[in-house]
Amino acid sequence: MTTVAVLADVHGVLPALEAVLAEDDVRTADVILLAGDIASGPQPVETLDVLTALGDRVVWVRGNADRELVEMARGKFAGEAPDAVSPWAAGELRADQVELLAGLPTTVTIGDVLFCHATPRDDEEMVLVDSPIARWAEVFSGLPDEVRTVVCGHTHMPFARQVDRRLVVNAGSVGMPYGAPGPSWALLSSDGVQLRRAPLDSIKAAERIVTESTYPGREGWVAEYLLTNYSDTEALEAFRPRAEG
Repeated sequence: MTTVAVLADVHGVLPALEAVLAEDDVRTADVILLAGDIASGPQPVETLDVLTALGDRVVWVRGNADRELVEMARGKFAGEAPDAVSPWAAGELRADQVELLAGLPTTVTIGDVLFCHATPRDDEEMVLVDSPIARWAEVFSGLPDEVRTVVCGHTHMPFARQVDRRLVVNAGSVGMPYGAPGPSWALLSSDGVQLRRAPLDSIKAAERIVTESTYPGREGWVAEYLLTNYSDTEALEAFRPRAEG
């Protein structure tokens, strides 16, 4: 079986990405699968450069934040920006990086496993670990029977659960984890699915971002997402209205 390390929602946090890439099982994985929302954060250019340098071992999936970065960089984004860092990050990207993100697929299938960002049909649809089976059935309508596992990200909270004989895995978030501190990722291998967290000194990571990033709001950003951590209860309550369909 192909060993796949799934990294979702890196969000341009280079120290967190480097911590996960240093994990033994990531370094030896056959595939590093990026499950979307890769660059929208305080170190977008550096994050993409590190990942592209890994070559063909990396398989890319586009998330909603990646799509929005492209739209912003091309002057085609309509409406209000989802956060303060995205417009800045879009302006930092090189032309080749904009083209890279623009060309990414929204789903990738390896064997009987489908990888996506939010759901197979939508890059920002919200489904939670405790969403009812009827909601999951709606989201998965139209999936081929051959797809037995769906791996996603988007909500930044890792979980694995059965849904009508399918396994659903959320790899959590490398750069902005909710529920517990530390970059989260998932390993798919012949031993099954393992939800992992990489060790990260959040204080040193925050200091690096403040020193190395030129994002004007970087100190507030690291205070909210690196030096503190939203609980799973807080995140679930915030997302629930969007997850009810």
